[in-house]
Amino acid sequence: MTQKEGTKKNKALRILLKIVGGIAIAILLFIAIVYIVNVISNKTDQKKIETYGQLVPVDGKKMNVTIQGEGEETIVLLPGFGTAAPAIDFKPLIEELAPYYRVAVVEPFGYGLSDMTDKERNTANIVSEVHEALQALKIDRYILMGHSIAGIYGIDYVNKYENEVIAFAGIDSSVPTQPGMDVKFDTGKLKLLRESGFGRLLLKIGGSAYDGLPYDDKTKEQLQLITLRNAYTSNYLNEMVNIYPNFQAAQHLTFPKELPLIFFIQANNPVISTWVPLHEEQIKDSVHGKVITMDGEHYLHHTKSKEIAEDFRAFMKEIK
Repeated sequence: MTQKEGTKKNKALRILLKIVGGIAIAILLFIAIVYIVNVISNKTDQKKIETYGQLVPVDGKKMNVTIQGEGEETIVLLPGFGTAAPAIDFKPLIEELAPYYRVAVVEPFGYGLSDMTDKERNTANIVSEVHEALQALKIDRYILMGHSIAGIYGIDYVNKYENEVIAFAGIDSSVPTQPGMDVKFDTGKLKLLRESGFGRLLLKIGGSAYDGLPYDDKTKEQLQLITLRNAYTSNYLNEMVNIYPNFQAAQHLTFPKELPLIFFIQANNPVISTWVPLHEEQIKDSVHGKVITMDGEHYLHHTKSKEIAEDFRAFMKEIK
């Protein structure tokens, strides 16, 4: 290699190193900006969140509960896993039920405007905390209605507090024996997403999950703010880790035979082909059991609230 060729090669290498260095600096700068924006946004978002409901003392902390309607019977609504703001998410269903029932939406720790907790997010703790909130509000006779994973917590709940629960209604509720729940989640990556600010960025880019649904713009904004607040928190991640153990713990449980039981479920579950038979199996020994299938997504109450409310009222009239 001649001296001239060597000089050209060294020059090209220096240019390449500068380009690589420039890209590395740009990436680091981008990461820093995302992190800083997240820290600042977390503080400003908190000021924009409008309070709702009432804070109830539970286990030395505060749990948020909303109550609407003045009916003689009370329905207690429990959310599915990861529903950031249950009391707002259930709005379409509450509006259909409130003219006929008193409707209480319990936001477990880590959800909505409730406090966070250091306690393990296993079924026993979650059920005990929800019950304590209802006791504090002097709600001691009620219908339990729950979405998704509330089917797992609910089956434990009605067995522990059988004398309090009038009926159970599941909205595409989980079944202890459903397949595919033996999954171990990589919560470390989700924790990193939250702490780095990239979780916020991804949620922003992805848009609102409530677009095209029956929520006004102000409600959608509040849902987005609370979603950003509660996404990938320690409570969220701990409950995720406990999903499989919670399903396992529920496999020996059945709903009490005398408890009126109704399920509103997807007619065509895209993942579990046995979704309808699994729910039919749950009601087979019930004195009053019914499965109603509906065309819709997993969050059936977003689009089928009117039908759910009407069918539920008819069911309650049938059993009286």
